[in-house]
Amino acid sequence: MADAPVSDAQLIARALVTDDRHAFTELVKRHQSTVRACLRKLTAGNHALADDLAQETFVLAWRNLKSFRQEARFSTWLYRIATNCWLADARKRKETLLGDSDADVAEDVDDGGVAEGGGAPDHARGAALRIDMERAMAVLTEAERAAIVQCYHNDLSHEEAAYVLDCPVGTVKTHILRGKQKLKARLAAWAPGE
Repeated sequence: MADAPVSDAQLIARALVTDDRHAFTELVKRHQSTVRACLRKLTAGNHALADDLAQETFVLAWRNLKSFRQEARFSTWLYRIATNCWLADARKRKETLLGDSDADVAEDVDDGGVAEGGGAPDHARGAALRIDMERAMAVLTEAERAAIVQCYHNDLSHEEAAYVLDCPVGTVKTHILRGKQKLKARLAAWAPGE
């Protein structure tokens, strides 16, 4: 009989009660890819910055683990820390966070190894769409981008996104509505046969 997988709550308890760093390492392994993906969206595709912010997120999570009250899922709490790291970095840099250049974005595109020959046009179309999406996301305000990423990329409810972003649910809904309108206008050329 296989052992039941250890829950996040059990790992957190072990990390807190016995100062078990291996338990926290397991939490990092479980959540690092989603935190990094979230930060890549928030940084408009800047992988190096996203990775630096992810590392900072987990350092802060370790230091503040005792303040996690389990009112939300552990992943939601991590998204909140990651979002705060991103916002703090944006304020510190005082830049518009326009993201990577088109060439860097195109290099990072991976359509799962499209074979040479017949699949090349689809690969090029996918790369073009990703570049246009990165450009469209860069047009959004930080608040709009954060709300869109939390609800559509991280698949959080409006209530969970409000927790992560530390704002009212109505504000999250407004940011999403405005962000979606901007994205729709920027990506209108990709709309099928209108």
